[in-house]
Amino acid sequence: MESHKLQEQVELIREVFEYIHRFQGKTLVIKIDGSIMEQPSLPLLVKDLVLLYRQGIRIVLVPGATQRIDEILTRYGIKWDRVEGVRISSPEAIPFIKMAAFDVSNRLMTQLAANGVDGVIGNWVKARSLGVRKGVDYQHTGAVEKIDSDIVRKLLAEALIPIFPNIGWNAAGTPYNINSNELAAALSSSLAAEKLFFISDHRGVIGGQYVLPEGILLSEEGLVTHLSVAEAQKLLEGNPAGDPMLDLVRLACRACQEGVSRVHIVNGEIEGVVLKEIFSSVGCGTMVYANEHENVRPMQRADIPEALRLMRPFIEKEALVERREEDLAARLGDFVVYEVDGLIHACGALHPSTEQRAEVAAVAVDETYAGFGVGRRIVSFLIERARALGLRQLYVLTTQTADWFVQFGFREGGVGDLPEERRRQYNRQRNSRVLLLDLEAVS
Repeated sequence: MESHKLQEQVELIREVFEYIHRFQGKTLVIKIDGSIMEQPSLPLLVKDLVLLYRQGIRIVLVPGATQRIDEILTRYGIKWDRVEGVRISSPEAIPFIKMAAFDVSNRLMTQLAANGVDGVIGNWVKARSLGVRKGVDYQHTGAVEKIDSDIVRKLLAEALIPIFPNIGWNAAGTPYNINSNELAAALSSSLAAEKLFFISDHRGVIGGQYVLPEGILLSEEGLVTHLSVAEAQKLLEGNPAGDPMLDLVRLACRACQEGVSRVHIVNGEIEGVVLKEIFSSVGCGTMVYANEHENVRPMQRADIPEALRLMRPFIEKEALVERREEDLAARLGDFVVYEVDGLIHACGALHPSTEQRAEVAAVAVDETYAGFGVGRRIVSFLIERARALGLRQLYVLTTQTADWFVQFGFREGGVGDLPEERRRQYNRQRNSRVLLLDLEAVS
C-alpha cells in the first residue's frame, strides 16, 4: 500500500476514535423519513445506528409515516385533505393513521431485533388538538404538548432504544396525529440531545434553489454544508415559507435555540451517511449549529505538532518554506489555527514588520477541507487582525498561490517593496513573488 494512502487511513482512524470518545453517553435523536422507511437501504441504516449504540451512544428513533398513512387510507377508501402541508385527520381516519404509525415503528423494532438490540414503542407523548385555524378544523391532527422525558431517560439508561410513533394522546386518551419532524425536534430539546438527525431522500440545502445570505459557502456539489443559527434564520427570512427543506431548517433553529448542539439534514440513501456525518468533521449533509462549530483562534503551544503536520505537504511541494517546532514556538503569538470540534484543520500567521506593515505567511489547510473556503477564512481573519492593529499594508511571498491571494485585493509588487529587514532575508534562489495589500484601499 502506498505510504500516503496508509497515512490517510491512520488519520481517519484517529478522527473516528476522537469522535467516539466525545459522544459516548450522549443522546442522538434520529428522525427517519417515511421515504427512507420504504427503501431497501433501511437495514443498513439501522445497522449503523446499532453500531453507534454499541459504542455507548444513546439512540432515540422517530419514524416518519406519511407514505404509509397515504397507502393505508387509500386502501380503505378514506379521503383526506391537506391545508398548507398539514393533513386533516378526521375521526374516521385516525384509527388507520394509528395503524400506519405503529406499523412503521414495528418495522424499526424488527430491524433492531435482527441486530440483537431491544427497541421499545410507547405512549410517552402528550398532545393537544391543533383546533380551528383560519377557519379550518384540523380535527384529530395535533401538536406535541409534553414528553415524559423522565421515562425515556430511564429506558435509555437501561440500554433500550425508544421508538416514537407520530401519535400523541390528550389527558382524556384522545389520539392525535402529530408531525413526526415536530416530534423529533421537541424530543431532542426535551432530552437535551447532543444531535438531531433529519434523514430523508434529500441531501440538505442546495444553494442554487434558494436565496442565500451573504458569505454562505457551498461545497463543490453546491451543497450548503453548515449554517449557524443566525445564518439559518437569515436563510428563512430571505425565502418564501412552506418549502419542506426550509421547514426542517426552521425546526433545526428551534432545536438549537432550545439547547441541542447540532442538527443534521442528510440523505438516507447514501450508505453510511450517519457515520460519515458524525465521524467526519466535514460531513455530507447540511448542519445547523448553535455553538461555534468552527472558529479561528490563537495557536497554542500544544497545537504546534498539528500545524507542522498541516504544513508538511506544502513544504514538500515547495509552496511553503521549511519550518521547525522552535520556529513556531518563537513566534507563537503570530499564528492562528482553524479548529473544528477540537481538531486543527488549518493555520496561518501574521508576522509584524516595521513601518506599520506585516507579512501573511504559513497558510496551510488540511486536504480534507480543501474547497470549503477554510483558507479564505484564515486569511480574512488575518486581514481583520491587521486592521485592528492599525497596520497600513500587508505583504505575502508566494511561489504558487499568487492568483489565489488576488481575490483578497493583493496586487503585484517587487522585492524592493518589502521592509528593509525582510528584503535582506529574501531568498533569491526561491524567487518568490511579492504581493501587496494596501489596507486603506480595502473596504
